[in-house]
Amino acid sequence: MINLLPPQQKQELLEEERIKLILILEILLLVFLIILSLILFSIKIYISGQVEYQKILVNLGEKEFLQSEALKEKLNSINQDLSKIDSFYQGQFNLTEFLERISKIIPERIYLNSFSYQKDTSQITLSGFSPTVEVLVDFKENLEKQKDFKEIRFPPAVWIKLVDIDFDVTFNYESK
Repeated sequence: MINLLPPQQKQELLEEERIKLILILEILLLVFLIILSLILFSIKIYISGQVEYQKILVNLGEKEFLQSEALKEKLNSINQDLSKIDSFYQGQFNLTEFLERISKIIPERIYLNSFSYQKDTSQITLSGFSPTVEVLVDFKENLEKQKDFKEIRFPPAVWIKLVDIDFDVTFNYESK
């Protein structure tokens, strides 16, 4: 093939080809930059989503930590209250235990009419009826055998009658 075009037209065709090539390269470069910016934008969205997710996790962790700390403080407070209640009840007079013990040491024919307990002095007063002085003496001996009953006192007038005796006894109770 013979090129019969004058050199000036050849030059113009060559220039047109170069311009087309440059235009194609510019379009490719522009498409590449658009695609690159879209990729970078999607990466930015993904990273910001991950950052928000981590922030939410941190906030939840902080809330759980604060709730666990508040729960620990509340549990400590409740434990202290329970400890105080337990020590309070440990220091209290156990009426059931005492009446059970008295019922075991009291002779069968003695009847109790009243019971009195003074907390500040731990003093107990029992009033009752005994059919004979011998039964009352047995009761007195049973009381004296108890290690935590101290200073057992019967009024002297109780010992004058021999039968149908109304008595009062006072003693100090030293709880364990």
